[in-house]
Amino acid sequence: MNEVLLRSLTPSVLGILVRRGADFAAAEDAVQDALVEAVRVWPADPPRDPKGWLVTAAWRKFLDATRADTARRRREDIIDEEPAPGPTPTTDDTLQLYFLCAHPSLTPSSAVALTLRAVGGLTTRQIAQAYLVPEATMAQRISRAKRTVSGVRFDRPGDVSTVLRVLYLVFNEGYSGDVDLAAEAIRLTRQLAAAIDHPEVSGLLALMLLHHARRAARTAPDGSLVPLAEQDRGLWDTKSIAEGVDILQAALARDRLGEFQAQAAIAALHADAPAAEETDWVQIVEWYDELVRLTDSPVVRLNRAVAVGEADGPRAGLAALAALDDSLPRYTAVAAYLHERDGDTALAARLYAEAAQQATNLAEVGHLTRQAARLNAGR
Repeated sequence: MNEVLLRSLTPSVLGILVRRGADFAAAEDAVQDALVEAVRVWPADPPRDPKGWLVTAAWRKFLDATRADTARRRREDIIDEEPAPGPTPTTDDTLQLYFLCAHPSLTPSSAVALTLRAVGGLTTRQIAQAYLVPEATMAQRISRAKRTVSGVRFDRPGDVSTVLRVLYLVFNEGYSGDVDLAAEAIRLTRQLAAAIDHPEVSGLLALMLLHHARRAARTAPDGSLVPLAEQDRGLWDTKSIAEGVDILQAALARDRLGEFQAQAAIAALHADAPAAEETDWVQIVEWYDELVRLTDSPVVRLNRAVAVGEADGPRAGLAALAALDDSLPRYTAVAAYLHERDGDTALAARLYAEAAQQATNLAEVGHLTRQAARLNAGR
C-alpha cells in the first residue's frame, strides 16, 4: 500500500467533496472512511484510477452518513408523537404477513422463499440449503420476488389456497433448518383454522399433525433415515394422531374433499396401523386415486405406484411405475424398492446405487447407499 499516494490524494479528494456541497467536517470524515476502505481493499485489487476510486468511495460514505443523520434527526423530531411507555398489546401479525407475502403477483415457490426470509427470519444461506440450491440462486429468487412486489399495493393479499400452499411448503422445509418451522407452521395453521371456516384448512392442519406425530421415529440416533415400515411406532405421538384424526373426520363429513384432506386420510391410515404389515394398502390406493383426480400430479402417481405395489404385489406396482416419466425425483428409488420386493436383488442394488447418486439430500443419499450395500453383501 502506497501511503504517500494516499496522503497526496487526500486534499484533492476533500476539496472535490466540499465543492459538491459537503460541509468540511462531514467531508473530512467521509474521506477518512474512504482511506480506511482503500487500505483494506487496494492490496488485493488496486484501482486503475486511485483518485477517482477515492472520490467515489468518499462521496458514498458522505451520502450514507447524511442519510443516517437525517433519519436520526427525524426520529428526534417525532419523539413527542411516540406512545407513552408501558405494556404494549401482545398481537401476532405473522399470519397476516403470510397473506401479504403470498401476493397474487408471486408464484407459490417465490412466495415461500420470500416468506421464509421476511417472516421466518432465515438467512438466504439457510433457505438455499433447505431448497438444495446455491446461495446465489436463492438470493436472485428472493430479489426477484421483492422486485415483483415493490410498487404493488398490498391491499390484495394472497387468497386462502395460496397461503395454505405456502404453509404446507414451509412445514415441509421445517425439518431441515435451524429454526423449527414445522411447529411454527402448525401454530399458524391452527390460527387460520380458528379464523376461517374452510375444510381444506382443517385438512392441512390434520395432515401436519399426523406427519409431525411421527417426527421422533423418523431418524436413528446417528441421524440416519428410518423408513416408515421400520419406525418404532411406540415413539409416535398418539395425542397428535388422535387430534389429527378428529379434525380430519370433521372436515370429511362436510363432503367438500380437497387435496390436503385426501393426503391427511392417507396419513391417518398409516397412523391407524398397529404394525406396518397391518396397513390398509387397498384403501390407501383408493385415496391416491382421489388425489390423482384432484391434482393429476406426477409425484402423486409415483407414490400411488408404491401403494399399488403393496396392495396388489410388486409387479402391479412396477406396471404402474412404467407409465411414468423416469426423470421424476425418486423414480429410481421407487423402482429399486419394487424390484427388491419382486426378488431381483441384483437390479435393485444397482438401482439403489443410481438413486443415491441422484439424491440431493445427504440423509437420503446415506439411506440409499446403505440399501445398495445391504443387497450387495447378501449376494
